[in-house]
Amino acid sequence: MSAPAAKVSKKELNSNHDGADETSEKEQQEAIEHIDEVQNEIDRLNEQASEEILKVEQKYNKLRQPFFQKRSELIAKIPNFWVTTFVNHPQVSALLGEEDEEALHYLTRVEVTEFEDIKSGYRIDFYYDENPYFENKVLSKEFHLNESGDPSSKSTEIKWKSGKDLTKRSSQTQNKAGKKRQHEEPESFFTWFTDHSDAGADELGEVIKDDIWPNPLQYYLVPDMDDEEGEGEDDDDDEEGLEDIDEEGDEDDGEEEEEDDGDDGEDDGEDD
Repeated sequence: MSAPAAKVSKKELNSNHDGADETSEKEQQEAIEHIDEVQNEIDRLNEQASEEILKVEQKYNKLRQPFFQKRSELIAKIPNFWVTTFVNHPQVSALLGEEDEEALHYLTRVEVTEFEDIKSGYRIDFYYDENPYFENKVLSKEFHLNESGDPSSKSTEIKWKSGKDLTKRSSQTQNKAGKKRQHEEPESFFTWFTDHSDAGADELGEVIKDDIWPNPLQYYLVPDMDDEEGEGEDDDDDEEGLEDIDEEGDEDDGEEEEEDDGDDGEDDGEDD
């Protein structure tokens, strides 16, 4: 017969439980240290990947330049290419007043140049023919990111001709519209050249660089919605016209049948 099992005191149970907790905490701490080591390796690979990606971007940015140049030469053969492209773009068109569009009719070329290391910024150049609004042949805006990561921007000072400053004219128009709008920013495309308040979140610059510049043709070819609606109305008018003709034809057929019936009746009377 086996000896009875020895009773374990509560003190011993608590002691074993505390020992298990200490072991568990130790294992957790070791796991955290190992996770940190693995995370450091992941971060190192991410940094390495960023460097490699940057090299690839720099390589292909140089390879794209001749094609951008060729595209610019071809675009120059199409009148009003850039103003049409901007008007057709939903975000840019929201900044364009009627006089802005008139001024943009003199825009002949747009170029986006990313700085050689790419990550430090880019420049957008707008080339203009002689126009009644300003003296400049080129308007530019640059975006920079310094070593500490702080964004900044600078641009060409627009040399407006007398009485042609569209930014002031836009402001005056808003003031006349009502007192509620007196403190709003002038709604003019050209105010963008003087706005350096938040270079890190310049939506117009990003739209031009990342959306329009890679493929401006897609916006130039956007169909005019007004023309489409007009065509639809013409189609409706044509259909209504055809329906009217059909109805008139049916009425004429009915009248002819009634005349035939009358003639038949007269013939029958003569036979009698």
